[in-house]
Amino acid sequence: MLDSSGLAFHHIGVACRNFELEEQKFAMLGYRPEGPDFHDPLQGIHGRFLIGAGPRLELLRNDAEPGVLTPRLTKGVRFYHLAYEAKLLEAELARLEAAGAKCVVRPIPATAFGGRNICFLMLPNLTLVELIATT
Repeated sequence: MLDSSGLAFHHIGVACRNFELEEQKFAMLGYRPEGPDFHDPLQGIHGRFLIGAGPRLELLRNDAEPGVLTPRLTKGVRFYHLAYEAKLLEAELARLEAAGAKCVVRPIPATAFGGRNICFLMLPNLTLVELIATT
């Protein structure tokens, strides 16, 4: 459900090294896979969505080591991004940049979302946000 800003919460990104071990731990909270795993060579990651009693989780692991997630994993950061669907991705990107966010990944197509564009921004409070185009 989109709010007045044109955004709708989608998932929390979780960096990990092993999907099966992570899934076992989240299963204790009622989580289970939402669909098949995916691979996104453009981003250098493999992913698996989990659904359960809480917000949707996106488990992500590197394609190869070291990879894009290595710095986070090395520092022990696991929950590392919040993702929102955006009805008008470019407009939301511009709005957030005007409010002080820094775009760290310009819009690119994402395998996890059927080729819909995504982008990543760092908010001034150092929260990493993913925007996902709804169309």
